[in-house]
Amino acid sequence: MGGQSRKWMILVATIWIQAFTGTNFDFSAYSSDLKSVLGITQVQLNYLAVASDLGKVFGWSSGLALMYFPLWTVLFAAAFMGFVGYGVQWLVITHFISLPYIMVFLCCLLAGLSICWFNTVCFVLCISNFPANRSLALSLTVSFNGVSAALYTLAYNAINPASPELYLLLNALIPLIVSFTAIIPILRQPPFEPLPPDGVRRDSLMFLVLNILAALNGVYLLLFGSNSSDLTSARLLFGGAIVLLIFPLCIPGLVIARNWYHRTIHTSFRLEGSGFILVHPDELELHKGMLAHEANRESYQLLNEDVEQNPVKTVAVEEDDIDESCCGKLITKDQLESLGIEHSLSLLLRRSDFWLYYVTYFCGGTIGLVYSNNLGQIAQSLGQSSTTTTLVTLYSSFSFFGRLLSATPDYIRAKVYFARTGWLAIALLPTPIALFLLASSGHSSALQAGTAGSHGAGSHM
Repeated sequence: MGGQSRKWMILVATIWIQAFTGTNFDFSAYSSDLKSVLGITQVQLNYLAVASDLGKVFGWSSGLALMYFPLWTVLFAAAFMGFVGYGVQWLVITHFISLPYIMVFLCCLLAGLSICWFNTVCFVLCISNFPANRSLALSLTVSFNGVSAALYTLAYNAINPASPELYLLLNALIPLIVSFTAIIPILRQPPFEPLPPDGVRRDSLMFLVLNILAALNGVYLLLFGSNSSDLTSARLLFGGAIVLLIFPLCIPGLVIARNWYHRTIHTSFRLEGSGFILVHPDELELHKGMLAHEANRESYQLLNEDVEQNPVKTVAVEEDDIDESCCGKLITKDQLESLGIEHSLSLLLRRSDFWLYYVTYFCGGTIGLVYSNNLGQIAQSLGQSSTTTTLVTLYSSFSFFGRLLSATPDYIRAKVYFARTGWLAIALLPTPIALFLLASSGHSSALQAGTAGSHGAGSHM
């Protein structure tokens, strides 16, 4: 039973890691200063932004590292890569050292790679501890990656709102500090315990509560994330954001309290063998049998519902049961055996759905990244340089909500089943509308609407 509370502690630790490691989202907050210090053109600045995202191209190295090193080693390797990548950039922008452009490019590449390594650690933790609800765990934790820029803006306003290079120092130090904080629950990972159907439902309810708490986080950051009226209020607002991030720790506490209740209070009414028992032994055995029968029936219904709602083949079938007709061969050809299984690179490259997703992400999701990287220059060209931190917070908050809403299909699939490709198409719609609105107007309200809408493509990927 202790393992159940420990896995929720790991989920909270994963939320903390994701919340403070989306460091590429605040690039636009200090990009103008970096451009001025290095004396580079806008095209060269764009290459630095590309380098930060290009680090993810080498993300496969994190999976390779996990094959030979424990999880905590990969976590700290990511933290130190970010520390070096952003730390060196901070030394450059504050004139402590002077480096050629190519070295700054490599630092941006290293910083981007660290984000990918952090994501890999979080994905492994979610999938290994919540195999039955991995989609809910992943969508919840990944959504917090979108609030990083808003949290760093709050910290920036609380420390020194007149120093944009402070973003780089925070990007270097905070992920390292959070890694030290999260290491204890990660080292105490519980062994895998398969859950009964009622346990899966109970976990889904816990995820619903966590999603509500996450939504409160997003609303708080959206309303107060860029408030910098004075230093005292900025520090209070930053403290409030930290409290909201700590609040999910109540979930492991609830699990421990429930286990203690069932172990201590509930069993005290039975006192088997003491002569003081409220239920006759024969009736007790009959009741146990009825409960077992009900559990088996619910498990059978749950399996049937999953098979009906999920068009992917979830169980292996006998060869004799497969229709040998041309139609049957066409339907079952190259079909996945089950969700969540590993596939080799060669098999992945041969699959058409992989390339369909790749093209969709390349033409859709990357637009949001390009927009966020150039947000500072867009605001400057429209005469809105003073609102850059507000725009960064706005983009970060709506990116968070977009990622959080990606869990919607998993909650409503019992009533409304809609293919995930359809949800992806819906997620891509706000981006072109927002960008067309910005291009046609250029007004400050259009800039804010475009910033809020351009999150959609990237956040749902």
